[in-house]
Amino acid sequence: MTTVLGSEVILAENLTMVTEFLLLGFSSLGEIQLALFVVFLFLYLVILSGNVTIISVIHLDKSLHTPMYLFLGILSTSETFYTFVILPKMLINLLSVARTISFTCCVPQMFFFLGFAITNCLLLGVMGYDRYATICHPLHYPILMSWRVCGKLVAACAIGGFLASLTVVNLVFRLPFCSANKVNHYFCDISPVICLACTNTDVNEFVIFICGVLVLVVPFLFICVSYLCILRTILKIPSAEGRRKAFSTCASHLTVVIVHYGCASFIYLRPTANYVSNKDRLVTVTYTIVTPLLNSMVYSLRNKDVQLAIRKVLGKKGSLKLYN
Repeated sequence: MTTVLGSEVILAENLTMVTEFLLLGFSSLGEIQLALFVVFLFLYLVILSGNVTIISVIHLDKSLHTPMYLFLGILSTSETFYTFVILPKMLINLLSVARTISFTCCVPQMFFFLGFAITNCLLLGVMGYDRYATICHPLHYPILMSWRVCGKLVAACAIGGFLASLTVVNLVFRLPFCSANKVNHYFCDISPVICLACTNTDVNEFVIFICGVLVLVVPFLFICVSYLCILRTILKIPSAEGRRKAFSTCASHLTVVIVHYGCASFIYLRPTANYVSNKDRLVTVTYTIVTPLLNSMVYSLRNKDVQLAIRKVLGKKGSLKLYN
């Protein structure tokens, strides 16, 4: 009995608990990192300016005070914070020799990243329902999408997103991390971190997979059903112009949905053992940088209502300057 207890004490003493992680990121690319810094900084500034423009225009132009643009404004706000959690640290690490992140900073980074990411997934599902209500039930739309209903849907997306994030983060960081601390990624993501745990992670990974199915597959299937109903309704429209206009209102949302859900599903709906760092890092860049960039570009440059509102806001500012 004494021997067993003694061996447990020695084992506990030999386990060095991790206090910080080393983010390997793009360190293997050498001198290319400087070029990546310039490219990613430019894209980050474009994302920020695009989202701030969308949020400001929706706030200032009363013609955009509709449920569709309320959801778009919330999505842009969420994506602004979503990129802020990841990209500044990534940009600093591209120029830094010490690419460490403390254990206590890694936890909130993962929590807020997943919280905003899952909120975005749920918001895209709600936006799909909004398009369904607009096209399939135009007469009942004011009731189906009243401001009260919209507020509840937004609150449900945010609460659901951060509760799911809290569950996943708790499952990851309740595991013991003993000596390995090299995260083969540019931020604290689930697979690169959980594979460093010095114990069996099968149960934790299975529960995380179930969470992934609930926040990715279920909303995506809901969007698919919504668009099947939309397609059936659009095909009944007699005029070609009417069908074209109905399709155009859904094209932007559908484009973002395919890219966002496709990349996220590729990363999170598979076992950690299948994690391949280089390929996965490229896909992660797509949904942490390209998808937010696509959102702001698609919804600002390709949306005629937003374009018109931008011109109106800029016109008002110009006339005020002339008047003063």
